[in-house]
Amino acid sequence: MPTHDTREDTRRRIADRLLASLDELVRRHRALALHGEHVDLHAELITAEVAHQLAMARSALHRHPSLR
Repeated sequence: MPTHDTREDTRRRIADRLLASLDELVRRHRALALHGEHVDLHAELITAEVAHQLAMARSALHRHPSLR
């Protein structure tokens, strides 16, 4: 018998994806931080990537609103 994810399962997966992507972003940019010549560029890139990840998570959560 197939199992169906609940709305909360979907929302939990969205949150897990956001946290995993932010962890990956931190890992990548910590490696780049060893090269200090482009610190301002790295800060802008991090800001853009975080904004993108947040927008994706927000959009996904709007498609699957909480029932509470």
